[in-house]
Amino acid sequence: MTGGRRLIPVVSAAVLGTAALWGLCGRGDRPAPGPLGRRRIAVKDLESAMARLRPLHRKLGKPRPGDWLAHHKEPGQSFAAYRRSRPLVPDARRHTIYIQPLGTFDEARRRIVTLTADGVGRFFNLPVKVRDDLPLSLVPAKARRKHPTWGDKQVLTGYVLDEVLIPRLPEDAFAYIALTTSDLWPGEGWNFVFGQAYLRQRTGVWSLYRYGDPSAGEAARRRCLLRTLKTATHELGHMFSMLHCTAYECGMCGSNSLAESDRRPWAWCPECMGKLCWATRTDPVSRYRRLHAFCRAHGLAEQAAFYARSLKALGAAPPATAPGSRPRKGP
Repeated sequence: MTGGRRLIPVVSAAVLGTAALWGLCGRGDRPAPGPLGRRRIAVKDLESAMARLRPLHRKLGKPRPGDWLAHHKEPGQSFAAYRRSRPLVPDARRHTIYIQPLGTFDEARRRIVTLTADGVGRFFNLPVKVRDDLPLSLVPAKARRKHPTWGDKQVLTGYVLDEVLIPRLPEDAFAYIALTTSDLWPGEGWNFVFGQAYLRQRTGVWSLYRYGDPSAGEAARRRCLLRTLKTATHELGHMFSMLHCTAYECGMCGSNSLAESDRRPWAWCPECMGKLCWATRTDPVSRYRRLHAFCRAHGLAEQAAFYARSLKALGAAPPATAPGSRPRKGP
């Protein structure tokens, strides 16, 4: 979960050459046999890739006042600990991510939904389907409020998860997440959350409400898209039974505010990337190639440059550098 608690002042109230390592290079992205159409990547190979990628990532420093870890003492979760935890992972029966628009979307925000579905599919290497809209009227007055200080109209996340999504959960869904333009709050003691997801019930919800107006120019569109992608992939990470990252600057770090969330990268650290690739039977090289292409196509130059550096670190020929990007350390 990411969001803000009422009493927090700042919010006031994931030694071999790559071809040998993966065995898939030179064959494009064609799947190999297995329950998901792909073989499970060997742990030793993922660990080797993680070691190659570590120099590109920043260790998480001491939290700033008001940051998530300044108020939530969390143990973190290593790649090995994740595998031991019997995590929820896709299989032959449940392997599709469903995105459920909830409420009203203008043209610009509808485009964000479409691009987010594409980005999420590339990020997790799973099929993504966008369902027909559901009206916000499904949420009754008892599950709504006006923020007592700010006056923002808000929707209770628990009601959306339990009463809107779970009864409509598709049989083949690995995850079913609502996307709304309404502000969210998870209950007493909280100002708001950007999103919330169950670790085992395969449902989640996130909001565009605090991400700016994507129709207010190209920079605003890119910013809204990146913020939405961060929250979507973060909440889906929880649905893969992943805990918050406490080791690196990572997309799986918790955030207490939009400012803190903006400081975090969309990319996941080597530990969290290893979890994802192990869970989805995905080799990092093909994953980074898909994400690089997405970022270049949609003006996310800094992120495209990071994925190009990651490919180079894994021994793969990096694509051309995204226009306007500047090399730097860190995702």
